[in-house]
Amino acid sequence: MRRTCQVLSSHCLLVAMAIVVVTTLLPEPVRAELTKPRASDRRVTLVVSHLMGREHLSKHPLDDEISARGLKSFLESLDPMKVYFTAGDIAEFEQKKKEIDEMIQKGDISFAYTIFNRFLERIEQRVATVDQLLKTDLDFTADEEMVIDRDEATYAKDEAESLDRWKKRIKYDLLVLKGDKKEGKEALEKLSRRYHSFLKRMKQTDGDELLEMFLTAVTSSYDPHTTYMSPSSLDNFRILMSLNLDGIGAALKFEDGYTVVTKIIPAGAADKHGKLKVEDRIVSVGQGEDGEMVDVVDMKLGDVVKMIRGKAGTIVRLGVIPAGSSETKIYPITREKIKLEDSAAQGEVIEDGAKEDGSKYKLGVIDLPSFYMDMQAAREGKTDFRSTTEDVRKILKNFRSKDVDAVILDLRRNGGGSLTEAINLTGLFIDDGPVVQVKDSANRIQSYDDLEAGMEWSGPLVVLTSKFSASASEILAGAIQDYRRGIVVGDEATHGKGTVQSLLDLGAQLFRVKEPPNYGALKITMQQFYRPNGDSTQKRGVLADIVLPSITNHMDVAESDLDFAMDFDKIPAAGYKATAMVRPEMLTKLREASQKRRMESEDFDKLLKNIERYREQKAKKKLSLNEKKFFAARAELDADKEEEKQLVDDEKGDKPVFERNYYNDEVLDITIDYIKLLQDAKVATK
Repeated sequence: MRRTCQVLSSHCLLVAMAIVVVTTLLPEPVRAELTKPRASDRRVTLVVSHLMGREHLSKHPLDDEISARGLKSFLESLDPMKVYFTAGDIAEFEQKKKEIDEMIQKGDISFAYTIFNRFLERIEQRVATVDQLLKTDLDFTADEEMVIDRDEATYAKDEAESLDRWKKRIKYDLLVLKGDKKEGKEALEKLSRRYHSFLKRMKQTDGDELLEMFLTAVTSSYDPHTTYMSPSSLDNFRILMSLNLDGIGAALKFEDGYTVVTKIIPAGAADKHGKLKVEDRIVSVGQGEDGEMVDVVDMKLGDVVKMIRGKAGTIVRLGVIPAGSSETKIYPITREKIKLEDSAAQGEVIEDGAKEDGSKYKLGVIDLPSFYMDMQAAREGKTDFRSTTEDVRKILKNFRSKDVDAVILDLRRNGGGSLTEAINLTGLFIDDGPVVQVKDSANRIQSYDDLEAGMEWSGPLVVLTSKFSASASEILAGAIQDYRRGIVVGDEATHGKGTVQSLLDLGAQLFRVKEPPNYGALKITMQQFYRPNGDSTQKRGVLADIVLPSITNHMDVAESDLDFAMDFDKIPAAGYKATAMVRPEMLTKLREASQKRRMESEDFDKLLKNIERYREQKAKKKLSLNEKKFFAARAELDADKEEEKQLVDDEKGDKPVFERNYYNDEVLDITIDYIKLLQDAKVATK
């Protein structure tokens, strides 16, 4: 089965991509001191082993099967396309594939160091190979092919085979750069920097990162959502859930050795400063008004982010090469508390269509990228902390004041978040009753109900979903569908993540003190959730009432595409009373009307043709490196570019709450049809 990354709601502070050209390469870095595990690694490993055996939903023992899975996952996380390690390396490592369980139970992760240091050696060798190949004349007229399916890829048996593969890889890289209008010396320098920069970043890997990679390879062999989070990852997770941090308010990514600005957060410190712009490169960072300017070229993005973040009111100085320039400028910026509003609920009223009196319908759209709450504030007993439910409640009150005719809740890029918030938010749209049922490893079933009578919005409701709608999104969409409270529109099914994870703070597990040290956390699957009707969403997802064609519907990003995903099952239905807001004959009419419009739409016709080309390209295991054939295929459709468009949010500039395009216009038409079919029955009474 093809292993893919689950798509979840996230911020682009830790994204790595590629751009920027230089004329000289930096000296190679000093080798990182990753010689042996630390004492803290043993403590963390032992407590993770203990918790996995005691708490994981599957009750699967840490045995030879998990060991073999863990080794395979660890190797694939380092070398997914099998271009660095050799077949001999793998044969050597696999001699211990049934011993990892005993290693973990003893708290010994020295095997991870052995593998990773071999990986660094292989990268050094392959980068030397790249340097040699970039000095040769490569033939782009030959009918050569490169394996592009990671499941089809194999490890090179000898140096000759490795050299051949790297020659093809470099040819592919150069063809891609040519497609991006970069050729000749510029392309060669860019490619050389890319691989040298990768080597340098890998040599900067620290013990926390290696521990996270290795333990996660083992824990995710139970199920794909059980992971070890290092101290820095735990800090980032808490920032994500609370939607605020102290910093400058700029989204960053890594591009061929440089930290590049991808977005300036509105009303943040950088926005108020006014000089830092999208596409600027940050090359040095200094603390305070006179602190040393530290070179951050080729530094790991996470380390650069840590240097830029800091207490509100303090100064950070950035050495910046503005886009299109070669001169470095120093920008002193005073840090502030940044509100990450891009992940918060946002509302907009759209007027469309025409009523019998000639006026337009008012449609309230809510874009909800995640289910968030300030967990730290909640634990401290505060009552005014930031949460999804309260933000959406305010939006709905505003919609009612403007007399909207229907509400559209957009969950298409919502990867989940807080289970509590999913339950509370659903309660804004139903009167009362069960929202989700949860079963634990002892087969105990508990129903989580909306206990608050009444609804914040009782009128027509449309829920937009995609394959990226996961977890908490599926709880809400499933409950809305079971209660027949509204219609679900979008991809054939949502992501299919029907398991519940708990975050176990390892510092608190190890040290029974009021403020334990940060040893990271274990995000562990302890429960499975079920809809009010008793169906799990695991692997199946929530099926749309009205399906609209899309590229995402055919991408391998669902739960069922992940290795070791838990299986679908059912439990008895909970006692709930459905409304009369959705009826079978109503759905039939809505589908027929939508299909008729789409059949007459040139845009949807073009989309269907692109989907077919995408599926054909995706099914290919190899790619031609003949220049004419390569660009002829890309002229029809670039499958990689299509996936990138779907996977990466628009990082430049502000996104509208609801972009007006042919797809979203069809959503508005469906919503107006739904309002008309409901006629006077616009209140979701029992």
